[in-house]
Amino acid sequence: MKVLAIDCAANLCAACVYDAGAGKELGREVRDLGKGHAEHLMAVIEAALQAGGIGYPGLDAVAVSIGPGSFTGLRVGVSTARGLALALKIPAIGVTTLEALAAEGAATFPERAVLAALDAGREEIHAALYDRALVETYGPSVVTLAEAVSMAVGAEAVLAGTAAPQIAQAVGRAFDTGPVAATADIVTYARLASAREPGEKPKPLYLRGADAKPQAGFILPRQDKGN
Repeated sequence: MKVLAIDCAANLCAACVYDAGAGKELGREVRDLGKGHAEHLMAVIEAALQAGGIGYPGLDAVAVSIGPGSFTGLRVGVSTARGLALALKIPAIGVTTLEALAAEGAATFPERAVLAALDAGREEIHAALYDRALVETYGPSVVTLAEAVSMAVGAEAVLAGTAAPQIAQAVGRAFDTGPVAATADIVTYARLASAREPGEKPKPLYLRGADAKPQAGFILPRQDKGN
């Protein structure tokens, strides 16, 4: 089974080809963009396919990070994955960024609970708690720092994600910590997707609305044409 994985959830625009049967990555392309994923994603995918020595017809599934993450980046990644899946008549499989980060934390510290937590700003944290078998036991949800601390301490969890340092600082002691990043390595998404049965079509996981809001002050009052 050959899986194309796509990640636009954070600053990276990443793609890789993964051979699930052999358990190895065939090729990848990763660009640190910050913004502009829509303009670069197809080129990134094509570079990963070329590096892997495979074409679109050789793919069996498309994996994509579904968030939480960048509002625009998630839309770009998910819509591209669904479009490719439709055109190639293969499944598209979504994997959350929190699950992927937790998987990397669990790989470093096996048989431990993992709290994956992303700093969402506005004193909010996007978090999910996973048990020793990497089964989700809470979240994904928006929590306060105090709530994240309570989960980390109560589960004696490994920390992963960008909020890991502030959770540890709030507790006042060191924690075993996995990746302190906004997203996992691209091959982690491919591995997780290849191990599950396809289900519903992936859709972005938004834990809060977009930062951009309509500016009501510039809306003209409606005029009654009957007067």
